[in-house]
Amino acid sequence: MAVGCAGEPPFQGRVVSVDDGDSLVVLANARKVRVRLAGIDAPEWRQPGGQSARQALTRLVYGKTVTVSPLDTDSYGRTVARLTVGGVEVNHELVRTGKAWVYPRYNRDPALVALEQQAQQAGLGLWKLPAAQRVPPWEWRRLHPR
Repeated sequence: MAVGCAGEPPFQGRVVSVDDGDSLVVLANARKVRVRLAGIDAPEWRQPGGQSARQALTRLVYGKTVTVSPLDTDSYGRTVARLTVGGVEVNHELVRTGKAWVYPRYNRDPALVALEQQAQQAGLGLWKLPAAQRVPPWEWRRLHPR
């Protein structure tokens, strides 16, 4: 089985690029694997919080060795996965700090929901924005097609 395929056991690699707040590229076994973080959706680049989400993910993982736990493959061919670095589950950390939303359509991790509620109550990250600017990315994409 090729590195990064859904259903594959976890593997390690080094993060060589961060596309946005919920997708990146990992170099593993001399192959680049495009990864989409499972269960979350970060703001789009032009959306309020988008640049901050990408910066947060970059600080967490860029240039570091991460463990990728594949769950699925998305329609763009990316490996949908949980990602850990230094004992920190990256998907959880982005939601916990208010840098990403839980993506209800695809989330299978109940811990993410609790972390999002805590971030909302604490007014962290996205939850500091005025209510009118807190548009989930899946709605933003529908309102702002490319």
